[in-house]
Amino acid sequence: MQLTTDGPVVGVVGGGQLGRMLGEAAAPIGVDVVASDPTPEPPAAPVVSDTLHGDFDDPDTIDALAARADVLTYEIELADPDALERASETHDVPVHPAPDTLRMIQDKLVQKRHLREAGIPVPEFRAVDDTAELKEALQELGYPAMLKAREGGYDGRGNVPIESPGGVETAFEQIEGKAMVEAFVPFERELSVIGVRGDDERGVFTPGENVHEEEILRETVVPARVPEDVRERAKSVAREVLDLLSGRGVFGIELFETDGEISVNEIAPRPHNSGHWTIEGARTSQFEQHIRAVLGWPLGATDRRGRTVTKNLLGDVAEPRPAALDGVDAILSSPTANLHWYGKREARPLRKMGHVTLTDARADPDELLADARELHTHWSFDS
Repeated sequence: MQLTTDGPVVGVVGGGQLGRMLGEAAAPIGVDVVASDPTPEPPAAPVVSDTLHGDFDDPDTIDALAARADVLTYEIELADPDALERASETHDVPVHPAPDTLRMIQDKLVQKRHLREAGIPVPEFRAVDDTAELKEALQELGYPAMLKAREGGYDGRGNVPIESPGGVETAFEQIEGKAMVEAFVPFERELSVIGVRGDDERGVFTPGENVHEEEILRETVVPARVPEDVRERAKSVAREVLDLLSGRGVFGIELFETDGEISVNEIAPRPHNSGHWTIEGARTSQFEQHIRAVLGWPLGATDRRGRTVTKNLLGDVAEPRPAALDGVDAILSSPTANLHWYGKREARPLRKMGHVTLTDARADPDELLADARELHTHWSFDS
């Protein structure tokens, strides 16, 4: 591998916070990023070489992106795998992760079937096309259960819990499309592992423990507060998932832990919110790993630097308003805290606006989590 002043260009479909952090990670290793996004001035704009304006699935925008790139990738599952494939062929530019992987992951039912067929543990699930099929499935799976939109859901959107027979019809109306239903998993913790597929290399980061409220990730604690053998089991399942996928890149693998057993919830074919801890907490961040991987470069070390907690900065507003974060001084005054601001112009209810990471090689994870929650009392968008 040779590095020159005019380094390679990675074209990224999506210029949100993940595209922004990909740009931040790419620059120090001599890589330029060009991103496309439906927002005229997306969060990635200040830190990437250029942005193209167009929908995530717009063929012309993806074609224009491919014309400027040495490799194509994406930071959102709304990218169109067919358009990526056509642009790849037209401009002789590889796409990573592979479009087939994106197709499989975009449809949660197809994703679950692939995992089950490979012998990877997943919750019981059924495809449901109407309320009659949903009621029949729930007679087998029982209550409570989780109804999921097969396509398009993220950050809890497209997931509707069903607590009793009385909630079936309302739940199905909220999905508004193809659906699947999963049996409730009485998990003790939600874990995640960031995995990476390189050129004949595989890597997994230390498993993190995720804290959700209202189906939205609030906190990640690393290492996960489980016995070492459970963490090793989580890494083993993550490696099995990586073997099932095609193409290079970083993958967020969400897991359930129940009595020490691990099952797979969902896969994201991109850097993941639960992996933001790696920026300060690991030898190589998930974002640098993704850039290295899609280019076919050697992967970096996945070792963690210390105990780490990440807390998301979510919009605490009742309705959309111009983004203005108060309480920054408290974050910047903390010797263990690092602030990441996503540059979004509008704060919305529960919108991810940034995150704060606390890292300390000696501190107990519970202490770091308490510190993160104490810092949280100082910041607000609603003032």
